[in-house]
Amino acid sequence: MPNIKSAIKRVELTRIRTERNKAVKSRVKTAIKKFRTALEQGDSAAAENLRQAIRTIDKAVTKGVLHPNTAARKKSRLQRLFNKTSA
Repeated sequence: MPNIKSAIKRVELTRIRTERNKAVKSRVKTAIKKFRTALEQGDSAAAENLRQAIRTIDKAVTKGVLHPNTAARKKSRLQRLFNKTSA
């Protein structure tokens, strides 16, 4: 453990940010998983789940959790999967 006040603060902020980032990443993974399961079951809500997943990914970028290029790649893959199965 650090002894210096500023270092103690840094450790605490890192812990808080790590928890927040973990929660945001978990939300993204859950949204993607919901979309994939709806798509596999042929559910009509797959389009809505895709919209929700893309929205969640965009929010993660806004919060600085995901890099914009990573988000673009994820969204592109989800959209391609949706287009492939609905065609």
